[in-house]
Amino acid sequence: MDESPKPPKGRSNISWIYWVVLFFLIAFPFFTKNVGASKEIGWSKLEDTLLAKNAIERIIVINKEVAQIYLKKSFLDDPDFKEDNDGLLSSNSGPQYYITIGSVESFENKLQRAQENAGISEKIDVRYENRTNLITILSWLLPLAFFIFIWMFLLRRIGGGGKGGNPLFNFGKSTAKLTEKGTKSKVTFNDIAGLKEAKAEVMEVVDFLKNPEDYTRLGAKIPKGVMLVGPPGTGKTLMAKAVAGEAQVPFFSMSGSEFVEMFVGVGASRVRDLFKKAKAKAPSIIFIDEIDAVGRSRGKINAFQANDERESTLNQLLTELDGFGDNTGVIVLAATNRPDVLDKALLRPGRFDRHIYLELPNQSERAEIFKVHIRPLKLSKNVDIEVLAKLSPGFSGADIANICNEAALIAARNKKNEVEQEDFMAARDRVIVGMERKSKIISPKEKEIVAYHEAGHAVASWHLKHVDSLVKVSIIPRGKSLGAAWYLPEERQIVTKSQFIDQLCASLGGRAAEEIIFKEPSSGALDDLEKVTKQAYTMVSYYGLDDEIGPISFYDSTGDNERLLGKPYSEDMAKQIDHEVRDLIISAYERTKKLLLQHKEELNNLAQLLLKKEVVDKDDLEKLLGKRGEKLLGKGTEKPSNPNFLVNYFND
Repeated sequence: MDESPKPPKGRSNISWIYWVVLFFLIAFPFFTKNVGASKEIGWSKLEDTLLAKNAIERIIVINKEVAQIYLKKSFLDDPDFKEDNDGLLSSNSGPQYYITIGSVESFENKLQRAQENAGISEKIDVRYENRTNLITILSWLLPLAFFIFIWMFLLRRIGGGGKGGNPLFNFGKSTAKLTEKGTKSKVTFNDIAGLKEAKAEVMEVVDFLKNPEDYTRLGAKIPKGVMLVGPPGTGKTLMAKAVAGEAQVPFFSMSGSEFVEMFVGVGASRVRDLFKKAKAKAPSIIFIDEIDAVGRSRGKINAFQANDERESTLNQLLTELDGFGDNTGVIVLAATNRPDVLDKALLRPGRFDRHIYLELPNQSERAEIFKVHIRPLKLSKNVDIEVLAKLSPGFSGADIANICNEAALIAARNKKNEVEQEDFMAARDRVIVGMERKSKIISPKEKEIVAYHEAGHAVASWHLKHVDSLVKVSIIPRGKSLGAAWYLPEERQIVTKSQFIDQLCASLGGRAAEEIIFKEPSSGALDDLEKVTKQAYTMVSYYGLDDEIGPISFYDSTGDNERLLGKPYSEDMAKQIDHEVRDLIISAYERTKKLLLQHKEELNNLAQLLLKKEVVDKDDLEKLLGKRGEKLLGKGTEKPSNPNFLVNYFND
């Protein structure tokens, strides 16, 4: 049985066409000339030889341009004429010669005078014929056909062979990727860990399309649209891919940015074409990723623009969402991490009926995500997934996938046969702060400043009640930082005023330690000051935690104030907010200095230990600073706190 590869169907080999065209181009000059059939002569040859010997039988004038000359049979073997008619294409029937004439009247007059001068009494038979010359037609058609062929060839190449690609005149067509019914997807719901509630709602959408009669028999309407909302990396796109694998219906997927290009009206045209294709293949699913690219809120900011392409695309999208009736079998999925910028008309019931929120995973969900991403890895027996889940609060699914991959890379770099627990911890540190840069040279004086700075963070946070548990302190440069302190945040949903103030004090511990020991601060506390300032303004102007300002919040969850040129409060209120923020930070700073002065001996001992070992873990901290009221790790299932509090580092 011949198992040689066969050419794919629908793609014929057209190289023979090129050879045919090349042959015609080479042979065309030969066909336009009567090579060997007859010989062109001048008037002198006609008068001095042919008429002088009376060898002409008849003359036929073709199209008033060419006179074909036929010889008498008795002169065909004449030596004067035989050499001119020995070509491969010569024929006894003639014509043997031809002459190009200027005009018929001039030719007749000259021929008559030449016959009289030659003494020919018998008039030569002259006829006139109009012929359609095939060669003349080809001389016009072949160049035209050649240019048409070249044009079609270029269009075919630009259009990607007419199948998919980016055709020159198809820029208004939808570029959505189609997953046909019956196509097995590599991603299923088994590949999505955690997100149980969100997964249940999405699976219900799949059931709508598979068994619509179970819902419509009671008078229910199948939802038209489902909006997936969540922070980056929480699995919105992965959820849509799983729907494509489970639904077993045609699945159209594209990004919101693909609707808008340089041509005006392309976005609206592509929206129309996308919904037209989806309706033709109903029941089907449309997935629009990053819908905020075209679904931004329409407001006064665009009022001065003559034509906004994004707004016209959004208007067409709203029209199409209302355009198909209930229970047509077309469901629209959309994903975004910026729901605050979306137009309200897009989110109303009847268009996107369901909003599914994908939150950052809690500890148990992080353990499930770790189990998914370590499947392809060769693990050592000492890997504890529960410990990894506890030590990664605030991490999204994408972050966990990155940690697993980095751990495998670190193990491979160290020539290990298995990925061990320490590889995961090193990968976690690298993802949070950056790669160790032991080769970075700093002076002994700068190294001492870094050691006391990090020791100040550690001692202050160790003796503050509401600060997260300290895990490790290091003065090894990582990324842009010269030192870092690792904390393990509790998974909590709300933060009290006392917890905020303790966090401010812990963040200012490094600068306070520098001022106590060296009598002057350095520029290394830049990151700490930035964090403290933002947090203090948030406490005063958003959360209403200041006694003087009172329970007033200027936070705008709708995002409307982003378009305003000014602030949503008066100048007097702005001055008062600035004053209260300054007082809050200064009081926290003084409190931190007082705390470090009380534990100055511990500060010195920890700084010297850091200069000696460079990395101090929790066991060493307990030996130096004593036991601290440890917080339970990972017992709750609350929303993870902000991962920005995970690390305080000394910024050079």
